Amino acid sequence: MQSYSPPIEDYRFLLTEVLGFDGTMDELGMEVDADLAIAVLEEAGRMCADRLHPLNREGDEHGSRLVDGAVQTPPGFADAYRDFVAAGWPSMAADPAHGGQGLPLILQLWLDEMISATNLSFGLFPGLTRGACEAIAAHASDELKAIWLGRMVSGEWTGAMALTEGGAGSDLALIKTRAEPNGDGSHAVSGSKIFISSGDHDFGGNIIHLVLARLPDAPAGVKGISLFLVPKYLPDADGGFTLRNGMSVGALEKKMGIHAQPTCLMNYDGATGWLVGEANRGLAAMFTMMNAERLMVGIQGLGVAGAAYQQAVGYARERLQGRSADGARSPVAIIEHADVRRMLLTIRAFVEAGRALGGWTALQLDRSRSHPDAGERAKADALVALLTPVIKASFTDLGFESAVQAQQVFGGHGYIREWGMEQYVRDARIAQIYEGTNGIQALDLVGRKLPLAGGAVVAGFFDLVASDLARCPGLLIAARTDAALTLLREATVSLRNADADANGAAAVDYLRLFALVALGWMWTRMAAAAEKGDSPLHASKLQVAEFFALRVLPQSQGLAASIAAGQDPIMALAPDAF
Repeated sequence: MQSYSPPIEDYRFLLTEVLGFDGTMDELGMEVDADLAIAVLEEAGRMCADRLHPLNREGDEHGSRLVDGAVQTPPGFADAYRDFVAAGWPSMAADPAHGGQGLPLILQLWLDEMISATNLSFGLFPGLTRGACEAIAAHASDELKAIWLGRMVSGEWTGAMALTEGGAGSDLALIKTRAEPNGDGSHAVSGSKIFISSGDHDFGGNIIHLVLARLPDAPAGVKGISLFLVPKYLPDADGGFTLRNGMSVGALEKKMGIHAQPTCLMNYDGATGWLVGEANRGLAAMFTMMNAERLMVGIQGLGVAGAAYQQAVGYARERLQGRSADGARSPVAIIEHADVRRMLLTIRAFVEAGRALGGWTALQLDRSRSHPDAGERAKADALVALLTPVIKASFTDLGFESAVQAQQVFGGHGYIREWGMEQYVRDARIAQIYEGTNGIQALDLVGRKLPLAGGAVVAGFFDLVASDLARCPGLLIAARTDAALTLLREATVSLRNADADANGAAAVDYLRLFALVALGWMWTRMAAAAEKGDSPLHASKLQVAEFFALRVLPQSQGLAASIAAGQDPIMALAPDAF
């Protein structure tokens, strides 16, 4: 496997020429400019390339193991995590009120991209901790925050989400884990959870589980779910955290990919925990955590796609096979072959537009948290809510598809372990499943996000896209994206009053159509900026934008036709005829 090259010049282009980073930072009163942002990203890129990337293959081969009830991560992981914490990376974008550095979230997002590109399993440790921190900061009592939050923000302690049970996957109404009051403000939590990423490890320090459970008098269904903070170690009489709580790892899941990440079956046997937020309102706290993780998971798909692209391009330049198109030369580098170039350009067209869309969304997150005007904060927050299921589902779908196409570039070599491509395919697959499967994300978009503010949020987003497209009348990518936007608007109207079957039938196709328009929008913005430059990077942006316009955006017509076909072709076949 070749080395990893951090996409710093692409980040620079987006910050300085496309996303208006400096202007946004001035508007938000944040003392960060593009030069500082690039310096941070360069240092992050070196860490990912030099420290995390070399551990990726060994981590996959060795995997995490359960030895005498304790998790052992692969060689080098614990040392790498301690160095990661010592360098301050976990706290980079966290709130200074809790010990964070307060840097803009766009830097965190692109750090996540590079971590996912170089070592997806490793990235889940700090990523899940960050989501747990957000839930605690938003919903826990001041007393709990004072005890637990600072050391989690720093990365000294890590976090995990303990939601899923064997009989309750996405249907959380079915969970059976119980929480009995202890009489001192704490609760005894009992039950088992499955698929708990980062549930245990050997990095040292505490591991804080956020566990969904039911109180004894809880009503049935999702209205009776509460959230509890359950640490691996409890405080002792001297103020240290040395007392082992009543929780244990029953097994490690044997998985298709992310072998280095310990995905645990967790048993809670009267484990001491504390209520986070209000009783029976655990879903509100959980979704704070879940929405943060959904954006991170989308970026995982982007990161894997970018890394797989780099490996495939390197191989395609070196691999000699076949004749040139005119038959005059043989053998030639396979990058000369049209089908290989098609696959590489398809991946690149997603990666570069996805990087831009993710960055734009992260800036909206910063606006939602820091803008001086409450109305602007609310507007930005609504846009993030709208785009979260789109990014989670489309980025992970396209990330997996990109990994498969990159593997295909290698031919037979892509199928064997030596070249590392099959690991990208295996690792990328989980991102389409966890934090709510992509079908659930599509249903969330159609059923919950399109109706926000009576449809005003999605209409405002479409108007924003249309306004940018109208500024670029001479660009092919703008015209083709505008045509796709028209199809998307029509589909949105058709779903406005549709029933559950119609929404279910259309949701996945609708989300992909939405994503294509959003990516086309980003390509339009990038092409408009590239027209003003004269570097090789600018020239390549214009060429890839044209590829996206002519070879990818036409998919919007087929998606619109599938949506228009309705639910009858799907629902007509009787269940016993399958």
